[in-house]
Amino acid sequence: VEAADNQQFQVLNLILRRAMEGLNLQLVSRNYFDPMAKIKLDNYRMELWPGYLTSIRQHESDILLCAEIAHKVMRTDTLYNILSEAIRDNDDYQDAFKRQVIGMICLTDYNNKTYRIDDVDFGSTPLSKFNTKEGDISYVEYYKKRYNITIRDHKQPLVVSRPTEKNIRGGTDQLIMLVPELARATGMTDAMRANFQLMKAMSEYTRLTPDRRIERLRVLNQRLLSSKESMDVLKSWNIQLDTALVEIPARVLPPEKIVFGNQKRFLCDTRADWTAEFRQNSMYSHVDIKRWYVITPQRNLRETEEFVKMCIRAASGMKMLISEPRYDTIPDDRNGTYSQSIDNAVAKDPQIIMLVLKAPNEEKYSCIKKRTCVDRPIPSQVVTLKTIAPRKEKSSGLMSIATKVVIQMNAKLMGAPWMIELPVRGLMTVGFDVCHSSKNKNKSYGALVATMDMKSSTRYYSSVTEHMKGQELSEQMSMNMTCALKAYREHHGTLPERILFFRDGVGDGQLHQVVNTEVKFLKSQLDEIYKSAGRADGCRMAFIVVAKRINTRYFANKRNPVPGTVVDDVITLPERYDFFLVSQSVRQGTVSPTNYNVIHDNMGLSADKLQILAYKMTHMYYNFSGTCRVPSVCQYAHKLAFLVAESINRSPSSGLENQLYFL
Repeated sequence: VEAADNQQFQVLNLILRRAMEGLNLQLVSRNYFDPMAKIKLDNYRMELWPGYLTSIRQHESDILLCAEIAHKVMRTDTLYNILSEAIRDNDDYQDAFKRQVIGMICLTDYNNKTYRIDDVDFGSTPLSKFNTKEGDISYVEYYKKRYNITIRDHKQPLVVSRPTEKNIRGGTDQLIMLVPELARATGMTDAMRANFQLMKAMSEYTRLTPDRRIERLRVLNQRLLSSKESMDVLKSWNIQLDTALVEIPARVLPPEKIVFGNQKRFLCDTRADWTAEFRQNSMYSHVDIKRWYVITPQRNLRETEEFVKMCIRAASGMKMLISEPRYDTIPDDRNGTYSQSIDNAVAKDPQIIMLVLKAPNEEKYSCIKKRTCVDRPIPSQVVTLKTIAPRKEKSSGLMSIATKVVIQMNAKLMGAPWMIELPVRGLMTVGFDVCHSSKNKNKSYGALVATMDMKSSTRYYSSVTEHMKGQELSEQMSMNMTCALKAYREHHGTLPERILFFRDGVGDGQLHQVVNTEVKFLKSQLDEIYKSAGRADGCRMAFIVVAKRINTRYFANKRNPVPGTVVDDVITLPERYDFFLVSQSVRQGTVSPTNYNVIHDNMGLSADKLQILAYKMTHMYYNFSGTCRVPSVCQYAHKLAFLVAESINRSPSSGLENQLYFL
């Protein structure tokens, strides 16, 4: 993992940052943004600052500069605005304000620093005093004297930020007190993310098409070369920037064949989407739903019945039988009523339960999922009224929604909506991902999902374990892996020939630890299991780290590359056996490649075959009839870890481990 000489790259990056300062860019946390070119979205009280992420590294043969266009959301409202709104809308405004701001990052304009808010101190105000070298002084006086800022409201509480490790090293170990009036909120709240108009207005600026993105990168390059201050910095170190983007060799993997029922095949095109194929094909394998329950509020019974009829019709189009369900109408939609109804339904032993919610509601969803995944393990399908009720403007789209719900229910009952052609026998594909708990910042959940040789079986195995922040994952991972092998052995009577392990959720900083501890531990554990089963040469496994959040982008003729485009030279890293793969097709903006870093491999397959296998695996995510950005097992693991972290907050029942209940 160690590169030749890291320090020289640190120096190069520092020189580049010095040069960027010559463009009058402003540093916000780690990256440079351009406040001059800011885009104002006044209706939403926010600004978008365009900026650049840059990094210079030694790539395969040359030293390259990776530059990416980024945008920072700058809100124009201060914490004081949030406080006023909390006072206006809530009886207990203190609790409401705390809930909103704790954990938020805020920016103070007077010194352009960012702070993470850890607490709110309602006992102190800007008139409170704190001690400096010159004796005690109140915040009001201090800001007037130091920054010539007048604080208007003298009664506002102060927010508290704990010093970071960096601050403590720098000698600041006291709590940092901030005045809400002077601190701007950054980042986006969930309410903002749920606001469709706002996101649409933003995406017009943030989702750049490939030609516009290339143009912006060219402009950055020209600005660096034409600004006197920047050139002086670069000249004094004798550094030259190339004027063009790097040209790289790439190749496109052959398109995949999607297998439906009766062995009908569909050759994927560049859209990488086969949603329309379900109109004339049946699913690869399906489970007829003969006993099922639908739980719906009394008032919405009619819409629900209509939707269920559509599902039955959609299913019969795909040669799948769904019988008339039994309805349980509930008088109100309180959490307890849903729980009670679920208990009553489960007693009748149905295959699956469908629940109708009036509106998306985090708490109700969480209550339902706790009930159906932990206390009374049964596959459940939650739908909201907004999705299933016909609206004036969109009555036609309901059939496709019904089709998708049927496909999803079939996948939850261990059917397989479609299949791909796999050349390898006895292959177990494993995905692992981590999700942090929303309730408790120190808890995370690691989920593992494994296939049971897709050539002969459509079964999966999944498990989730909880761990604390910063905890080493080797033991849990190998424990889950042992259980997956046990399940495989019960199903096939033998151990898998090869294991392909995709590990997601690893930042650059953790890579070292994953290589040195996780993989070694896992390998030794698996070898032990294989040797005790009489396989002297141990386990044949490839361990691949998958990274989605990367700044590398590549283009073909100023357009997005087609799905299946692989790059494994020039822009990859010399110390790694890695490749980039574009597997999905996007309608707007620039497609983001996924980076696969092969850390360990004794499967005996060539690099070509590994790349094709990884690409094949992106076609198997049953929640979307198209390709996704990561191998399907990773997406499943993410989905499962997310469900447990957000809604269930504890390990699901082992009775469901062979079903994709978390779709």
